Amino acid sequence: MTFRRIGAVGGRVAAPLIALAALTGLAQAAAPADPSGTWLTEDGRARIRIEKCGPQEKSVCGFVVWLKVPLNDKGQPRVDFKNPDPKKQARPSLGHQLIMGLKPNADARYEGKIYNADEGKFYDVTIWTEQPTELSIRGCMLAILCGSQTWSRVTDTALGQLTGPTNGPGGPRTDAEWAPKPAAAASVPGTTGTAAQAAKPAPKPAAPKTATPTAPPQE
Repeated sequence: MTFRRIGAVGGRVAAPLIALAALTGLAQAAAPADPSGTWLTEDGRARIRIEKCGPQEKSVCGFVVWLKVPLNDKGQPRVDFKNPDPKKQARPSLGHQLIMGLKPNADARYEGKIYNADEGKFYDVTIWTEQPTELSIRGCMLAILCGSQTWSRVTDTALGQLTGPTNGPGGPRTDAEWAPKPAAAASVPGTTGTAAQAAKPAPKPAAPKTATPTAPPQE
């Protein structure tokens, strides 16, 4: 009886622990493999740099860092003239953002939106990597109209490739909605303005008035 009672209690305790361990294992398995790096598209027309972005770098963004044909028919740098946002239609094609903060999903992949500059349209996309040298891309315009590609990792630097940091000299540019937000100035306790406003120097005290010397009395 004693053994059964202990066994029953132990079973009640062990079951939740086993379930918790199983859930923890599933959570760890669901973390997507990091796709950061530079990738050559399947058609060989562009190199895309993928890197972590967003709050706590839990998302991934991608940028065009090299184009096989960077100039148009007039010998000028290609621009994103089909972009639906008029403010972006004059921006260079080289360096623009095309992968928009993809987030992890339940299938251990990243999903979100990708921008196709050839059409000026956004598509649903899922990306994942199962081996270091390949990146799988699956994009859908509609649920019934999907296509897949395989991009290849590159480690060399091609002629004309952007190698600088994102938003830095010689690097690609983040779309405004994904640009790092400047840190807000801390306010001083007990004041309503910013630290810069609250830290104004106190006015200098007025110089003490000196008594006007008077002539000594005449004897």
